[in-house]
Amino acid sequence: MISIFSPSNYAPFNIALEEYIFTNFKQNCFLLYINEPCIIVGRFQNTLAEINYQWVQEHEIPVVRRLTGGGTVFHDLGNLNFSFLMQNGKDDTGGFAKYTAPILEVLNELGVPAILQGRNDLTIKGRKFSGNAKMVQGGKTLQHGTILFDSNVDSLTNALKGNPLKFTDKAVKSVRARVTNVIDYLPAAMKINDFVALVRNKVHLLYPDAEDYALSIDDRANVQALVSSKYDTWDWNFGKSPEYNLANVIRSAAGTIEFYLDVSSGIITSLRIFGDFFSSRDLSELEEAFNGVPHTRESVRDILQNNDYRSFFGEVELQDLVNGML
Repeated sequence: MISIFSPSNYAPFNIALEEYIFTNFKQNCFLLYINEPCIIVGRFQNTLAEINYQWVQEHEIPVVRRLTGGGTVFHDLGNLNFSFLMQNGKDDTGGFAKYTAPILEVLNELGVPAILQGRNDLTIKGRKFSGNAKMVQGGKTLQHGTILFDSNVDSLTNALKGNPLKFTDKAVKSVRARVTNVIDYLPAAMKINDFVALVRNKVHLLYPDAEDYALSIDDRANVQALVSSKYDTWDWNFGKSPEYNLANVIRSAAGTIEFYLDVSSGIITSLRIFGDFFSSRDLSELEEAFNGVPHTRESVRDILQNNDYRSFFGEVELQDLVNGML
């Protein structure tokens, strides 16, 4: 086994690194990484339905879709992420206990009563501090999880505050569980880097053949290429969302405006607009202008600006219209 502590705090790089290792390495690997504030979305989720899009945009938070299923999670510098990328997938289709055991052992030895609860959550006194996801493919296993060590729970709550009234879809919904930080249960103060050292030591003890590995120049270049082509793109992070419908209402000086959108693979396939505002133009002109347009803030803004939006709605702010369609 090789043991890697990622040199990067950039979420697209670290999620790409997991795929790069999973696809290209022939040996077992244990990977740790810490991301700057970001949102990581499950493989089969509708990204826009899971996040507080306006808050994410205002705070310039990267949103990245991972390879595994499960729910959406928030990462920051107080959150440690661990991955086991193993070559025994054919024999590893069971639960999550095997690869969460090192984390639980470390915490239990520190006096923290952490347990595996339910299908894939690690909890302390009923409160979740770790969610885990898994993929078995081509004779290989990828199992990874988060550890809320000293995370900003307020940011977590704000980032994932999606509006369930706006979206109707068939995507997997994130479970909004009560969460907690490990640091709140430690008998003595500890820095996250000290905790990282304990976790690495435990894994090296359980897997005596484990050796530290530093990414080569070629490794970094290949991971960066994957970032550029996939994990830093709208097509993967948003466009891979399943079909969904959005319904939203805004109130403006011009009156009430209602938006109803159908979206498939991140592309607007239908838009209907209703309301009690006055318009000097046929709304069907604007509705048709959105057909085939990516459901992104930039695209929505461009279409509205290019079609003289005030001739359709009267005195209304562009930003309000954009927010109403996302």
